[in-house]
Amino acid sequence: MEKVVCKIAADIQVAEILHMNGGEGNYSYANNSVLQKTVILKAKPSIQESVAEIYTKCLPAKCFTIADLGCSSGPSAYMPTWEIAEVLHSVSQRLNRRPPLLQAFLNDLPGNDFNSTFKLLPSFYERLEKEKGDKFPHCFVAAVPGSFYGRLFRPNALHFIFSSYSLHWLSQVPKGLVNEFGVQLNKDDVYPGKTCSAPDVHKAYLDQFESDFTTFLKLRFEELKPGGHMVLTLMGNDKHYSNLFKLIGMVIKDMVSEGLIEESKLESFNFPFYSPSAEEVRQIIEREGSFNIHKLETFHLSWLVGAENVDNKSLGYIRGKPVANRTRAVSESLLANHFGNAIIDDMFHRLSIKVTEYLEMGLGAYTNLLISLEKK
Repeated sequence: MEKVVCKIAADIQVAEILHMNGGEGNYSYANNSVLQKTVILKAKPSIQESVAEIYTKCLPAKCFTIADLGCSSGPSAYMPTWEIAEVLHSVSQRLNRRPPLLQAFLNDLPGNDFNSTFKLLPSFYERLEKEKGDKFPHCFVAAVPGSFYGRLFRPNALHFIFSSYSLHWLSQVPKGLVNEFGVQLNKDDVYPGKTCSAPDVHKAYLDQFESDFTTFLKLRFEELKPGGHMVLTLMGNDKHYSNLFKLIGMVIKDMVSEGLIEESKLESFNFPFYSPSAEEVRQIIEREGSFNIHKLETFHLSWLVGAENVDNKSLGYIRGKPVANRTRAVSESLLANHFGNAIIDDMFHRLSIKVTEYLEMGLGAYTNLLISLEKK
């Protein structure tokens, strides 16, 4: 099979292609990440619990070290660090101690827009100084580019790890999507679902997620200090889950039928993304064995989170536009790499219409998993 037909296939590392849209434009992640901000706020109580417990146990630590894996760009990149600084300040006041130094490492793939993120750093420091004054000694923020499916830190380097809305991205498209005869098993779609023609498609995705998540857990076990904690969020899957990537697949099929996209391009494209069930995640964590599960919860958010007021049916596709823009901000790098930039505007205009149709049927929900873990 020619390599050009497998542009986003198992032989290409996702780390070379995937990034959220940078900058501050209409389709940037910074301006279309209200969903991710809402998920971080949902994780706030778990962050507070974990950080307070670790800090109390590790007294008199002079420096508290954290990592945010998959931080992306824009203002939300600093939200977890701010929440952790708040907890350290609060616990220190309660214990009548001076807060420790805070070292925060922001991690994402090399293509991430770190420049935009670090332009916001002075205002973050100013806010910290204004609200905490000399009661909070210092916070140091640094970037660590690289895939979290590889080693990022020295052994026993971190007290706490946070990763939000990143672990559903796989390290690669599953290799099991092509059979021994070179036939694409998922050629009529871009993501596994109930209507997949081949039952092996879901298994290939689950196997890849299990391999990636197991690797992630093993590496973080090495990098965390004894008793260190992790809080993770990712998109999950249950009966309430509505799959936007399936809608993108429907849009692409429409464009193929109209001659706007070559059929071979559809046949060879699969999203390197998997939304697991809570039970799948639990089984992988228990099988890997490095962490105790403190919490594993499911919660749901509407597709319209942050855009609830855009609900007038007379607005037509505009009702679905915020959802399409949000999806574009996280997936455009993959789609443009494979299908070309020329069709992207049309693709997401059509997605806006599809989303609106689903919303008018009362459909459209994100299933989310919240996981709190402690190193054994």
